[in-house]
Amino acid sequence: GFSFLPFFFPSFRPFHVEPTNIVSVNDDMQRVTDEASAMNKRIHYYSRLTSPADRALIAPDHVLPAPDEIYVYSPLGTAFKVDSCTDGYGKNSSLVTIFMIWNTMMGTSILSIPWGIKQAGFTSGIILILLMGILTLYCCYRVVKSRQMIPLTDTSNWEFPDVCKYYFGSFGQWSSLLFSMVSLVGAMVVYWVLMSNFLFNTGKFIYNFVHDINITDIVPGTNGSNKVICPSAASDHPPQNTTVMFSSGNRTGFELFEEWWDKSKTVPFYLIAVLLPLLNLKSPSFFAKFNVLGTVSVVYLVFLVTVKAAHLGIHLEFNWFTENEFFVPEFRILFPQLTGVLTLAFFIHNCVITLLQNNRNQENNVRDLSIAYFLVGLTYLYVGVIIFASFPSPPLSKECIEQNFLDNFPSDDIMSFVARIFLLFQMMTVYPLLGYLARVQLLRQFFGNAYPSLFHVLILNLAIVGAGVAMARFYPNIGGIIRYSGATCGLAFVFVYPSLIYMISLHRAGQLTWPALIIHIFIILLGLANLIAQFLL
Repeated sequence: GFSFLPFFFPSFRPFHVEPTNIVSVNDDMQRVTDEASAMNKRIHYYSRLTSPADRALIAPDHVLPAPDEIYVYSPLGTAFKVDSCTDGYGKNSSLVTIFMIWNTMMGTSILSIPWGIKQAGFTSGIILILLMGILTLYCCYRVVKSRQMIPLTDTSNWEFPDVCKYYFGSFGQWSSLLFSMVSLVGAMVVYWVLMSNFLFNTGKFIYNFVHDINITDIVPGTNGSNKVICPSAASDHPPQNTTVMFSSGNRTGFELFEEWWDKSKTVPFYLIAVLLPLLNLKSPSFFAKFNVLGTVSVVYLVFLVTVKAAHLGIHLEFNWFTENEFFVPEFRILFPQLTGVLTLAFFIHNCVITLLQNNRNQENNVRDLSIAYFLVGLTYLYVGVIIFASFPSPPLSKECIEQNFLDNFPSDDIMSFVARIFLLFQMMTVYPLLGYLARVQLLRQFFGNAYPSLFHVLILNLAIVGAGVAMARFYPNIGGIIRYSGATCGLAFVFVYPSLIYMISLHRAGQLTWPALIIHIFIILLGLANLIAQFLL
């Protein structure tokens, strides 16, 4: 990874290398001479004389040339010329940063939390949400602090793969990059599947409403105005939008619409026209501001859950270890399925450094991260508990709770229709931000620039979009993707790398104690057990 050297000024001013100090070695890459390297050490000396917030001692201006002659210096000893100085200070307030992290994590997993609580049991599900939130926050804190524990090295522009490379060599750098890309692309694939689902249901609802077509779902459910259905009980039919159509209109027109508005064959391709141009935009601040607007979808989802619970009432019966026809035990052996979902639900570790770099007040990073995690955990807990408790049992069994709990409401439900629109909008705002994070993680490692050219970015985005379209077309199953990708990437970024790096840094400083060693080895073992359990249960 390539890093700019900050001089703690209103903008990070890169290290200057005079053109005469860049020499050619066998017509290969430009290399910095010993003189330039010594200059780098002298300028680093200025930055070490006082704290970053103190501007009394900084590199003098006469050391730095005009902007058109600025070069940046990478840890690999390679110099690259840039057109202008890069502003290293973020422009987002703490509030924007908090909600940017919150909205990024509040993606696909919120729809599966009620199902996860059902798999784990009501009581154990609540306990696991609290414990996993605390554990993942601590590990994320270790990621944020990992750069500061590296002595005598400027790490202000390092990403987490650079930290892994420092401690584990090339294996750490590239393995962390691999897991990071798997997690981001996996999340983007799930988003594409869900966006296809929501867009399909929204379009079909609008078409049926405009053409006065009445739809009756062929699935068991409750009666009344607040109907709840059990798609999994209709095992002989697909769970989504299996319908009987009663219409006085033209059936030929309806069949033509069905042909061109198919959930897996056509709708996933329609999304390309909207999302691919957004992925190619260069400005990350645009993504952040646009992303904040998507929080409205989560607020409405909480409102929907509250209204539905008020109409349906509370349906709970505590059976601690035994299962009956309508209720599940409070403790179930399937609880690792919830921990797998929660690992991805609280997963921000691979890109938290990138997100926090745009924070205007860097000293508030830990506080803002903690507040964001608290809001995320509170939202998950509220939605999961309310949906599970209000699910009408009897007449339906708690086992009917779907991996996407919106599938438990019929297609003609107005509030669910609005929720799908809001969630579609929210995911369409988060998706470009995830794409930007993937671009930063990958392209900066290979090219030293997050936006080397439109061609490079377009090729990367086409590959990511293609993966999403393929999954939505041939395997639109979000449950397995969330659980397995969360446990796999979480093993590296949530459990192993932060704990190992912290133990190694303490050992090198002579401060490693037995309690710290035992606690962090236990965290690593928890992550390994979480991954293994996904394949056993």
